[in-house]
Amino acid sequence: MTSYHLRGASPAKTRADAVVVGAWKDAKGVSLADGAVDVGSAFGRSLRPMLSTLGFTGKAGEVTRIPTGGKLSTPLLVLVGLGERPLDRAAELLAVRRGAGVAARSTANAASVALALPADDAGLVRNVLEGYLLGGYVFARYRSKDTDKPAGTVTVLSPVARRQEVAGAFADAQVVSAAVRGVRDWVNTAAGDLTPPVFAEEISKAVKGTKVKAKVLDEAALAELGCGGLMGVGGGSSAPPRLVELRYSPTSHTGPVAHLALVGKGITFDSGGLSIKTAKGMETMKCDMAGAATVVQATLAIARLGLALQVTAYACLAENMVSGSAMRPGDVLTIYGGRTVEVLNTDAEGRLVLADGLVRATEQEPDVIVDVATLTGHMVQALGGKVGAVFGDEDVVGPLVEAGRQSGEKHWRMPITQDVVDRVRGSKIADLAQHDWTRWGGGLFAAAFLREFTAERPWAHLDIAGPGFHSGAAAGHWTPGGTGFALTTLVDYARTLSARAASDA
Repeated sequence: MTSYHLRGASPAKTRADAVVVGAWKDAKGVSLADGAVDVGSAFGRSLRPMLSTLGFTGKAGEVTRIPTGGKLSTPLLVLVGLGERPLDRAAELLAVRRGAGVAARSTANAASVALALPADDAGLVRNVLEGYLLGGYVFARYRSKDTDKPAGTVTVLSPVARRQEVAGAFADAQVVSAAVRGVRDWVNTAAGDLTPPVFAEEISKAVKGTKVKAKVLDEAALAELGCGGLMGVGGGSSAPPRLVELRYSPTSHTGPVAHLALVGKGITFDSGGLSIKTAKGMETMKCDMAGAATVVQATLAIARLGLALQVTAYACLAENMVSGSAMRPGDVLTIYGGRTVEVLNTDAEGRLVLADGLVRATEQEPDVIVDVATLTGHMVQALGGKVGAVFGDEDVVGPLVEAGRQSGEKHWRMPITQDVVDRVRGSKIADLAQHDWTRWGGGLFAAAFLREFTAERPWAHLDIAGPGFHSGAAAGHWTPGGTGFALTTLVDYARTLSARAASDA
């Protein structure tokens, strides 16, 4: 078990197996980042020529290790490149977060590590620790051999370590990082080991001992309620659908200042149904439940942080498979609440399960609804694998984008135009069309479809189809597989919402 500490000590005098400092890339070559001044003084003029000889340029993600030869109290100095010096605060936080992630992988098997990255305020301290914890994440469930052992002691060095808000940020970072790692664990689990019933059980286990209450609706309850989206999508699988509803309310005497509803897409495996995917297209479809994993873990993090918000969350779980009982193109489903939907593409299933969850959410009359889903390939084509799309009401979208900026996640505003709304309402036999096979604007169509089920309440939709799963090598604080993208955004948004609501009260 790793222990984490926040100290105000000098990195040159700190005893650890390795001390990590950052370096910026600039016109003169390399300049040490804040936190490394004492290290630079200890090495004197010999450090810069040594780095030049080693070919170290400070490029983001670059690492070099230098035996200290007694110049420092630690035997090993690890320099991590942070890239070019950022021009704004959010870019600085992200550079530090990514650098800390690289540091975690570069100090594997060290018994003790001291991090002397820029950490002179609460935000930087938080990003150092979160970056380190996420960059060092390893999913070892299916490994037959032991992986690298984590450090026994990790110390973040900060000149403001004794400030109350800094200590609070340090503690909060551990809560949020644990939630992100929880998302990654679920996303990385093989789909055969995390069917909808099993996932529902895992969620129920996760909330035990917390202030979050869970209610699991099985296929019989869903059928009785008329949740046609979940029943239609899950009808082709031998593992029936589930809807897990979570409730959290703060116990303080003042009660909640606002009510946030979270809805997550939880397709535990997506074959595409009868509109079947290619074999290659199915390889990573265990990740199609990342939205549900995110809203569950975000709710747990909000509860553990004790934010003054009421939260209701809906994990919409189904497996989209091919069988004689699978829904067919041309079928008409009745969503919870009574609206009918013409199904034209069974591989556009996520919006159907979300529709049931969104209507359930509106019944609680929340102040804000946010749904999260690995929803459309269109948004991957538009924004790539590192940026999420956000649709919805500007009063919700703006704070969500800003929350992402401050927590190391990038989101891009996307529109819902009237012509797309007309397409969604264009079915000739049902209230709404689920899909129309028009080549253009598919991500917008999906968002417009979801908005139909929000009862005109303040709402935003996060499409994380690109950044929800990382197929490449480890980079920064991302490791291969599930990323946990959108969780830090949701938690920071919840912080903002609770503070704004409290000030308005």
